[in-house]
Amino acid sequence: RESRLAQRPGHRTRSGRENPAIVHHEWQQPRRRIETRQDNGRHLRQFRGREKLRQMIAEHPVHLIGTSGTVTTLAGLHLGLERYERQKVDGLWMSKDEIDATMSALLGMSFERRVAHPCIGKDRADLVLPGCAIFEAIRREWPTERVRVADRGLREGILISLIDADHGARPAPPRSR
Repeated sequence: RESRLAQRPGHRTRSGRENPAIVHHEWQQPRRRIETRQDNGRHLRQFRGREKLRQMIAEHPVHLIGTSGTVTTLAGLHLGLERYERQKVDGLWMSKDEIDATMSALLGMSFERRVAHPCIGKDRADLVLPGCAIFEAIRREWPTERVRVADRGLREGILISLIDADHGARPAPPRSR
């Protein structure tokens, strides 16, 4: 299976322009396609920890953690939610086959259908497909059997770390007796 970035007639951005970065599996137009690895892979090759991660994945049972955005959208679609429910998505495990099937279903949706879908909506309808391209490139570079979906935790953890670091940089207020 070869994922591609390509234009596909009928896929439009919110402004009505054709979306130049659509990931798809079945609808290949040879004169207009660009392999996912050429675009996203170039950036991944520049990542300094790339080989260390590859080695870790080869030597230990690991999984990816997908936070917010594309991954949580895929989880909502996979669960068939009528509206996005954070508590059902957060912590969900998805196998690589479930992710592939959900991406295929998403790629088959028109822009209008993505806008109308309660787990996607108008704000994400044109962003979710390029997000899938990036996610697919990551999954190809570091293949794992499953992904854990996280809708909360990472941003909150970073914020708490920044607050703690900020408090550590300031002198403690004097104690009153």
